Amino acid sequence: MGQKESSERFWENFHGPNMGYVEEQYDKYRQDPESVEASLKELFDTHGEPRVMQRQGEDAPSTGMSEASIKKITAAIQLVEAIRRYGHLEADIYPVGGEHAETTVLTKMEDYQLTESDLRDIPASFVWEDAPNNVHTALDAVQLLKERYAGTTSFEYDHVGNHEERKWLQDQIETASYIPGWSETDKKEILKRLTDVEGFESFLARTFVGQKRFSIEGLEAMVPMLDSIIKEACLADTNEVMLGMAHRGRLSVLAHVLGKPFDLIFSEFNHTGEKELLPSEGSRGLHGGWTGDVKYHFGAVAEHHEGQEKHTTITLANNPSHLEFVNPIVEGFTRAAQDDTSKAGYPDQDPSKALSILIHGDAAFIGEGVVAETLNLGDLPGYSTAGSVHIIANNQVGFTTNRRDGRSTRYASDLAKGFEIPIIHVNADDPLACVAAALLAFRYRQRFNKSILIDLVGYRRYGHNEMDEPRSTQPILYQDIDAHDTVAKIFSAKLEEEKVVTGQDGYDSLSAQIGEHLKDIFQNMKEEDAKEKLPKPEPEALKCDLPKIKTSVPADTLFSLNRQLQKRPEGFQVFKKLIKIISKRHQAFEEEGKADWAVGEILAYASILQEGTPIRLTGQDSERGTFAHRHAVLHDVETDATYSPLHGLDEAKSFALHNSPLSEAGVIGFEYGYSVHNPNAFVLWEAQFGDFANTGQVLFDQFIAAGRAKWGEKSNMAMLLPHGYEGQGPEHSSGRVERFLQLAAENNLIIANVTSSAQLFHLLRRQAKLGGKEEARPLVLMTPKSLMRSARLASKLEEFTEGSFSSLRVQPNNEATTETAKTLVLGSGKVMVDLEEAMEKDAGAFEELHIVRLEQLYPFPAQRIKQILEDYPSISEVRWVQEEPRNMGAWTFVRDRIEAILSEDQTLEYIGRPDRASPAVGKPAVHKTEQKQIINQALKLSKGGVSV
Repeated sequence: MGQKESSERFWENFHGPNMGYVEEQYDKYRQDPESVEASLKELFDTHGEPRVMQRQGEDAPSTGMSEASIKKITAAIQLVEAIRRYGHLEADIYPVGGEHAETTVLTKMEDYQLTESDLRDIPASFVWEDAPNNVHTALDAVQLLKERYAGTTSFEYDHVGNHEERKWLQDQIETASYIPGWSETDKKEILKRLTDVEGFESFLARTFVGQKRFSIEGLEAMVPMLDSIIKEACLADTNEVMLGMAHRGRLSVLAHVLGKPFDLIFSEFNHTGEKELLPSEGSRGLHGGWTGDVKYHFGAVAEHHEGQEKHTTITLANNPSHLEFVNPIVEGFTRAAQDDTSKAGYPDQDPSKALSILIHGDAAFIGEGVVAETLNLGDLPGYSTAGSVHIIANNQVGFTTNRRDGRSTRYASDLAKGFEIPIIHVNADDPLACVAAALLAFRYRQRFNKSILIDLVGYRRYGHNEMDEPRSTQPILYQDIDAHDTVAKIFSAKLEEEKVVTGQDGYDSLSAQIGEHLKDIFQNMKEEDAKEKLPKPEPEALKCDLPKIKTSVPADTLFSLNRQLQKRPEGFQVFKKLIKIISKRHQAFEEEGKADWAVGEILAYASILQEGTPIRLTGQDSERGTFAHRHAVLHDVETDATYSPLHGLDEAKSFALHNSPLSEAGVIGFEYGYSVHNPNAFVLWEAQFGDFANTGQVLFDQFIAAGRAKWGEKSNMAMLLPHGYEGQGPEHSSGRVERFLQLAAENNLIIANVTSSAQLFHLLRRQAKLGGKEEARPLVLMTPKSLMRSARLASKLEEFTEGSFSSLRVQPNNEATTETAKTLVLGSGKVMVDLEEAMEKDAGAFEELHIVRLEQLYPFPAQRIKQILEDYPSISEVRWVQEEPRNMGAWTFVRDRIEAILSEDQTLEYIGRPDRASPAVGKPAVHKTEQKQIINQALKLSKGGVSV
């Protein structure tokens, strides 16, 4: 919020006689700031010149009141404003522990030289224009506003820049209209819910002693909060609610919000070594992975019903121990559910279709950078989900780390202020306040399509994982916790005082009922002798090679697509230099008989769209392309209007192309989530340079590579990683293919490094067609940089209209025959193009070398290489050549696989850079020397080098 807007808002509190006095004093202040009383000087220093806000029906400003009275009124107005802004500092939001020692006296009347008598003498309308009818004096106003702003619920929204939003929040808070008129039935239902949650956690603790469960105890109110949001979403005809959370409280959310059967949860504990608990038949098969995961990482899907007609699908995303990295994935789920991709152009987004709820840890929210990355996506066109409800599950301790060691801010929620997200702090021991906060959050999101955050302040009754002893690291806090009743007991006692419940239907009775219910379920479960378990095998569809998929496209279709891609809106003025480039691109087949990388890529996208598959492509600078090859979004030089030629195709699906923010982890997670939730769309993420994918390693490790095996999550997302050693130094050379190859197993990925535009065309089309199929898996593609414009990567028309992607490609102009070949040279990517160029300088000299490009590194084409060795019986030596250092690149991956298919009299040799700590040298001259040495050694005709 700007200072001018803030000051105008402040001066709105002054009207009538007090405004006249203030204006008079400001005239004196302008002549000499020291001539006015200190409190007024501070007022003018902060808020500048008073703005007269004449109220309808008021008399003109007058100075008929005494100077002392006006000063009191001015001070009272300052006090009221301070309560609104700083009431949270004195709020009762800490069930135990707390940080009250850090509060200030900003909302104390004494600090403004006011007494209760002074405030009684001032009409309420002087300090609170919209005061309720039962508020008569300034003292009444101060007392009521302190209840509203400094009770068990408090608010921070002064950082929100939009006046309409602030005014709406202020009205909701000060009239308490967001708080339901709780019926006795409502209160009893909430009490039962709290008791059920507590009883469930207590039963797990007694029955499975010493086992990790990351209990919700201390934050039990989260369950009725989620209940209320989901109910309201259902009543608002929201199709889907997406939940993301770490493991704290996850079992209770699974059981009580998602309806995961208790017996299935019990079976996952496997309480003894000799016996295994078996869930009922109806509880089996919730998880689709074959290696599985621990019980507090699993997600679930459920249907929520309100009446006969309304229902909403609830999805809790699977999440490993990397806590907040699920956030962008859930946002990707949500955007996928909101997007209508059925028509050409950008997808039509409908925010009412889906809502995301993200539950954070207090230490993780401020501590993990992916949170800020995800929050930054919130208002960007390509990533907005029209607001999320954020809940911080604040237990005041991060594992064993106290707040003073975990963050530099007062509140865990302070990060949200930079994104103008309103914050509600609420005491987890007041369940009615918690549910009311949840309802307010939902209504704000629905009204403004913006995010809001609830800081649910509670505690953690046991150690981090129930096996820790927290009294050794937080002794004072746990003295408070040990002496503190549970929220269910506290709430039940309150309801007994209100005569809502009695001893017969209060806490003790409800606890006994849930205890007996869970005991019956547990005792009726079957047991069998524990057997030695092995992971389930991967699905049959992943055990085999990919099915034959037709990816060729008829020539007339390609020509038609090229013509359509030249269309522009009438009057659209393209940058002159681009006109020639684009025209040449779309006439490539006619003029040169070949199409380069850019043409192969855009024709792949165009044909995919016309065949009925929507595409989403994002990345830093992806509209133009980092290396200025794509130009898929054109800019009008006169108006800066934009147009994508891929939006002008006949009868095509949507094409969403967005320049991403400067983020890798957040964006990769978002795109992965989008691809999982909408398997019918082809989702691609492009790194600016392949090296930059490093910062998304958690997403690659925990989700993209392992999500299918752990949880059954299917994705055919493609990642484009510019890769190639061209003398640009350590951070602009390597896409770190070795890291992806290390993750490759059970046919979980496709890892490729192709060297022709036709190969790219077929590979992308094949990947798009895998969407929604059992054979689906992500694609990691090392893409070229300078080579994008190389004629050596251009392909003839017949290579697009015939054939398909090939995992191996014989080197162009290969001279060896089955009789002359003595050495098989294998390599992948740009270095093979460098070899091609070098060989042209000495044509006819390489009859002994049969050179083959490995275009797909994984799944490794062992049988095809074996067939080559059989077809060329004179080969006695195999050379693996690469640009990357020996401890990087593909060498450590391919070595064992190549050796396994060699005969005893065949040797394998490595050619490339030696082991290195850094992926590339920093000086171009040194790079060129190294590269020349690699090429020369790879092309030598006599045996030599290091045999392995």
